[in-house]
Amino acid sequence: MAYKHWTLDDLPWDQIDHSKADPEILKIIKAAALVEYNGRDYATYLCNVFSDDPEFQQVARDWAEEEVQHGAALGRWAEVIDPGFSLEAAFKRFTDGYKIKLEATESIRGSRSGELIARCMVETGTSSYYTALGDATDEPVLKAICRRIAADELRHYKTFYQYLNRYMEREELGRFSRLRIALGRINESEDDELAFAYYAANSPPTPYHRETYTRAYMRRAYAYYRPTHVDRGVAMIFKAVGLKPHTPVYRAATRMAWWYMDSKLKKLTKEAA
Repeated sequence: MAYKHWTLDDLPWDQIDHSKADPEILKIIKAAALVEYNGRDYATYLCNVFSDDPEFQQVARDWAEEEVQHGAALGRWAEVIDPGFSLEAAFKRFTDGYKIKLEATESIRGSRSGELIARCMVETGTSSYYTALGDATDEPVLKAICRRIAADELRHYKTFYQYLNRYMEREELGRFSRLRIALGRINESEDDELAFAYYAANSPPTPYHRETYTRAYMRRAYAYYRPTHVDRGVAMIFKAVGLKPHTPVYRAATRMAWWYMDSKLKKLTKEAA
């Protein structure tokens, strides 16, 4: 039986409870909506990189449509909670100021396997993130949206991992190289994309300052993670780079990742105060 993806009409919009909408979560949901809504540009980039693989190109296009739907669902929720917010207007502001290099014909990761590792890292982050937000919010419709998106992102991870294994059969990429690419992509979570999305979604028309909006976004996003979310994310990372989870090295990496996030959050909270 063919997989049938959910639609916006499947969500219980009539059950939105304004009294349970956290204004801090609302800010990062607006930012997330813009990044997700930009999925088609990423599909264009992936189709360029995998120009002679029509099967994967179709996978990338299908993935992008689901990402765009995620943005539409998050944006619609944000518009209901904050009638002053417009997804389309904020998205225009975002894409006017943040551009993906669509002219690339080769992966910026150095190989197609490297590109697929990077995609696995993105899906690891988003699956963990929306799981954390879904667990944190008491607003029933946002909880339903986040849980559906988290499940989609986990499915996307599995798809990219499947193609990673295919390309690893023809491309030499050792564990160290895989780990280096994975860590590099994780570090990019602090680049301009999320900070600028936060700015475009929440800021009045003032000049953009990367460090200010990076701190503003991360202080809110990190607040909703719990050790279980980090543990799940590290397990997915280990799998993608060819390391075994549930080993002493994995447990040490999980503790280190949680320590890093918790320390970063405390520092950002102290600076904001």
